[in-house]
Amino acid sequence: MSSQGDALQQAQTDYEQHMRTCRQCHADSARCAVAKHLLRLYNNARRSGGRAGAGDR
Repeated sequence: MSSQGDALQQAQTDYEQHMRTCRQCHADSARCAVAKHLLRLYNNARRSGGRAGAGDR
């Protein structure tokens, strides 16, 4: 289970770091394609973590 937790943490860190450093995201005040992709990865990791926890019961 720690690997799923690690994947979730890494996805969140990657997204947050991108949002802090991306010029396009700051200039347009809208997410660029990379930010949307990273957010999608984070959401998928978060969802898969919830499914794994429910299946362990």
